[in-house]
Amino acid sequence: MKAIIIDDERLARTELKKLLQEFPEVEIIDEAANAEEGIAKIENLQPDLIFLDIQMPGKTGFDMLSQLERSPQVIFTTAYDEFALKAFEVNALDYLLKPVEPKRLADAIHKLQLTEQRETKAEGENFNNSMLSENEQVFVKDGERCWFVKLSDIRLFESVGNYAKVFFGPNKPLILKSLNALEERLDEKIFFRANRKHIVNLRMIDKIEPYFNGGLLLELKGGEKIEVSRRQTVKFKEMMSL
Repeated sequence: MKAIIIDDERLARTELKKLLQEFPEVEIIDEAANAEEGIAKIENLQPDLIFLDIQMPGKTGFDMLSQLERSPQVIFTTAYDEFALKAFEVNALDYLLKPVEPKRLADAIHKLQLTEQRETKAEGENFNNSMLSENEQVFVKDGERCWFVKLSDIRLFESVGNYAKVFFGPNKPLILKSLNALEERLDEKIFFRANRKHIVNLRMIDKIEPYFNGGLLLELKGGEKIEVSRRQTVKFKEMMSL
């Protein structure tokens, strides 16, 4: 996969190139120090991927993207976290804060690989219908607040009408997704449909107790207590037994 780094800081470009040496599938074919230079090199070299800074002299990274006829995959690299929502709106693959951490970079490259595999396997298929791995980050927005959350950090989804409440850390935002739609995209080995209203992260279970009518009561690491229906208890025991 051919990539261009676009950043006005030479040291930042050098450091990112050094980190990317661990990923031979990504070939850095050029770099640019500003948006105008970036546009010219993208149009000339047609990269598959760009690592793009946001705050640069002259035009911002967003300005640059708006001028491209065809945009490659974009991974933002920036020292500022307030642009996360706008990055999502332009369909960025990921959003890395400087200094870039090797683990976060590895997650972004993994997400890139998954995206490429899906496109190769089923071209034209809606990405929003694809399976999500536990290492992927998902965008969660509730009103004016927004988060990039690693799926493995979400301990519970709770149905609230046509919405779902997402539990991670101290946060419980609502998203416009049904529990059934979420269940179709989540790995059932990690996310378990406990009952009609709840999907729990099996790795976030702190305690299991027998409950009314042959069911089970799960206590999660956040303190939530979730009843497993009698029907789902049978499936739960089959999954968790040796």
